[in-house]
Amino acid sequence: MTPIALPYRCLVLRVSALVPDALLQLVARLGIASVFFLSGRTKVDGVLHITDGTYELFRTEYALPLVPPEIAAVAATGSEHIFPILLALGLATRFSALALFLMTLTIQIFVYPDAWSTHLSWTAILLPLMFRGGGTWSLDHWIAVRAG
Repeated sequence: MTPIALPYRCLVLRVSALVPDALLQLVARLGIASVFFLSGRTKVDGVLHITDGTYELFRTEYALPLVPPEIAAVAATGSEHIFPILLALGLATRFSALALFLMTLTIQIFVYPDAWSTHLSWTAILLPLMFRGGGTWSLDHWIAVRAG
């Protein structure tokens, strides 16, 4: 190992030890959950009453092939509320991240193909959650420990 590589490696290990993976996973879960949840809140008034404007958006700007706008509006709005809450709790993390990843792909391909940089940043957050899970500070972990 070169003379500069060893001190650098020691520094990297010390800095890495300061921030647990569980914190990084929690921040990822809360960060991406907030993006989708806040988007979902723009589609409703009150608790979960989907606005007429939302249905109009799904008939025009968000129109998807093969999916009627009324079904797409309900599915997207429900997904933007349910999956972010599950992510924030760290419950069904992998499944919730997968659902939001598929929603991201749908938006990228059919709705806003020019917004790839935004969708790539969402994907960068969702992929580790899909493949590594919610971390030790999640209900998934708590349930797994209790289940043995």
